[in-house]
Order: sequence, then C-alpha cells, then structure tokens
Amino acid sequence: MSGSKKAEPKALLKVVNDALRLLEHTVDLPSGEPVLAEPLPGLYQQCLELNQSIQQRTPEPIRTVHHFACTGGTLMCKYLAATPNTRLLSEVDPLSPLSKPYFSPTDLIKQYRHSIRPVQDSVLWDVFLAGLAKIYEQATYQGERLVLRDHTHSHFCTGAEIADRDTLRIVLAENFSVKSVVMVRHPLDSFLSLKVNNWVHFTPSTIEDYAQRYLAFLDAYEGVPIVKYEDFVTDTEGTLQILCDLLDLAYVPNLGLLTQIVVLTGDSGRGSSSVEARARREEPPEVTEARTSSEAFQTLCKRLGYDPS
Repeated sequence: MSGSKKAEPKALLKVVNDALRLLEHTVDLPSGEPVLAEPLPGLYQQCLELNQSIQQRTPEPIRTVHHFACTGGTLMCKYLAATPNTRLLSEVDPLSPLSKPYFSPTDLIKQYRHSIRPVQDSVLWDVFLAGLAKIYEQATYQGERLVLRDHTHSHFCTGAEIADRDTLRIVLAENFSVKSVVMVRHPLDSFLSLKVNNWVHFTPSTIEDYAQRYLAFLDAYEGVPIVKYEDFVTDTEGTLQILCDLLDLAYVPNLGLLTQIVVLTGDSGRGSSSVEARARREEPPEVTEARTSSEAFQTLCKRLGYDPS
C-alpha cells in the first residue's frame, strides 16, 4: 500500500513457517531448539460436538392444562401463571362452539369462522398452529415457559353429544413436545356450580349425562397425571410444587399475593382471594335423587377416589 513499508518475502515466509510449525505442535525457541507445544484446541471438532449436543437437546415443551369448568382450574392456573418466566394462555380451543361473533379485532380465527362463508375445522387448526408456532418460537427465545389452559368444557360439555374430534393435546403432540396435567374436583361440587353459573351447555342437563361426559374426558386423557383441587386448597404449597414438577415449571413458594394481579378468563370463584376449602353448595332434592341412582356418577366418583355421597 502507498506510504507503508512492504513486507520482505523472507520475513513473511518465516512467519508462515512458524505458524505451520505451531499447528504441527512444534515451535523453535530463540536458541533454535524445537520443543513440543501444547496442541491447539480442535475448534472445528468442538463446534461439531456443540452442534450435536444442541441437536440432541430435548425440545422445550408446551405445557397443557385440562379440566372441566368449576373445578378450581382458574385458581390453580393463576398460581402457575405467577411462576417465574411462565406465559399462560387461558381457555384455548380454536374449535369452540361457544365462540360468538362479538367485537374481536385481534382474533383472526373468530373473524374467519363467523364470516358468511363455510369454514373447515382443519383450516382453523392450521391457523391456530401457525400462530402458536410463532408464539412458541418467541417464548423459547425469551426463555419463557409456555402453558396452554385448554377450554375442555367446549369439547366435552356442549351440545347433545361430545364433539368427535381430537383433543388439544393430541393435536399439539403432533407438532411439539408436550407436558400435560389434568385437574379435577369432586364432580358433585362442579356440577352444582355449573348450574349456579348457568353453564350447563349440554343436553340432557342431568348429572348422569355430566358424569358420562366426565368419564369420556378422563378416557381421552388416560395416562395424564391428575391433581385434585381439594389437595390444592388443603396444601397449596405442596400441591403447587407437584404441579410445577409435572409441568417442568420453576416452583417458588408464597405466590399468593402475586396471583392477585393475574387476570384469567373463566374466573367463577366466590369472590375471596383466600385459598381454603369451601362448604358445598346447596343441593336440590332432584339432584340428590338423580346422583344416587346414577351408575355413571358412582363409577366416576370411584375412578377419581371421591365419596359419592
């Protein structure tokens, strides 16, 4: 270059030779005596090994929570949402028949399904999965743990028959690694609360039909760990730790105050922030008579380990 001294060919050759000898693990001391040098780290090999370890790493799972309405799921999910680095999406079901064409400028699925043209369920799933993939990618990049709270009620407790379709967990498992948990409560308590809240969206609206739907739900999630609401209210910290272990979330004790700023849909609780066992709602005589003679209700209580009385 202009204004700079050109390197002498012999000096340049010496630098190259010295570098080659160093790569061959030998170098000349000033005295001229060669000594064995420490070998340079195999950077390329290290990169290969690092890449292999990344490829073999277990993918970050999507966590899913499944429960019937009025089973304490909102309360337990508030605690899950308050755990460190957790992002919880509440009451998810792209095929929910309870979706109404109200003002919803951010909801593409709702806008699409309530347009005047027919839509296919498979397209709704595709739209949902495409959006979820982007959320999952961003959550993983930010070190967040993604939890989907399934709106199980839409699938199993609407209409004259249970919708003949895959569960949310099955669909997700085809595209992601999934960790799941089922939350339950004594079915009599949840049924009575359903009636009080006017959320009986199935026909016939009997406790026998409700129990049959509950059993079908448990069959659909066979093998998924079950956590009871009653255990959560009697031992909140211990049960929360179990939930966190099952879902691979970071357990932190004493989250009660923090949960008060967590806002979730479906909060049908009785107005108090305290976590404690509540007295059973008043049971109408016709419900008492129906559950006593209901074979499905007796089977359900036995399966879940509840006293049917």
